[in-house]
Amino acid sequence: MSPDEVRSRLAVLGFRPEDVETLANHFLSAEQTGRIGHGVRRIEWLESFERLDPEARPVRTLAEPGYERWEGNGALGYLVLQAIVEAQLESPPAHARLVVASATFPTGVLGAWTRRLADAGLVAMLTATSPRRLGHPEGGPRLTGTNPLSIAIPSGVGDPVVSDVSMGNLTYGDVLTGRAAEEDLRPFGGEQAHKAFALAVGLQLFVEVLAPGHGDGAVLLVARPEADPVPSFRTLADGVRLPGDR
Repeated sequence: MSPDEVRSRLAVLGFRPEDVETLANHFLSAEQTGRIGHGVRRIEWLESFERLDPEARPVRTLAEPGYERWEGNGALGYLVLQAIVEAQLESPPAHARLVVASATFPTGVLGAWTRRLADAGLVAMLTATSPRRLGHPEGGPRLTGTNPLSIAIPSGVGDPVVSDVSMGNLTYGDVLTGRAAEEDLRPFGGEQAHKAFALAVGLQLFVEVLAPGHGDGAVLLVARPEADPVPSFRTLADGVRLPGDR
């Protein structure tokens, strides 16, 4: 699908021009970096949404120096995170800030959001929940989402380090693109899958305790760095590709 077709199909859904750009850039970037499950196939997924409201806008309901609350308010999670990231870039914390977002789904490639903050010199840690698709490695009901976690560390020299890991052995995007069946989705790690399951549970409850009763949500920690450990770490890595390297 060409970039023009991507933008055209999003515009037909009723999104404002600035939102078309946000969504198109996210999907096209995912395609370019090999994250096909988060790429342009998501447009077909959006076209099937029964309650899609392209006019909905997220709302910041509380703004304190070290804490913010946001409500998705019917907006797509991509657009909620876009608004949150823009707000942090416009007014960075003096030291650190926790941002809690309710009703925030889908959120896409979390590393794309944390990288933007790291490119601006900020440390970022972001997690988000999703529909419950992971059960215990030994079986039983589906208890958690795949609950990705992204950590971005800025550097004064070169690219930031950007980790972005889902707790599943595959993503739901792999199901959407036909590369896997939903029943194949389980915590990653093989015989050590209980570790990914434990982290998925922790992240699930971490988001739910901070953003209760509003469906899936996201929690962002953004802070100003106190040091720049990335250059020495790259020296230690001796040329090994680090997470987030382009």
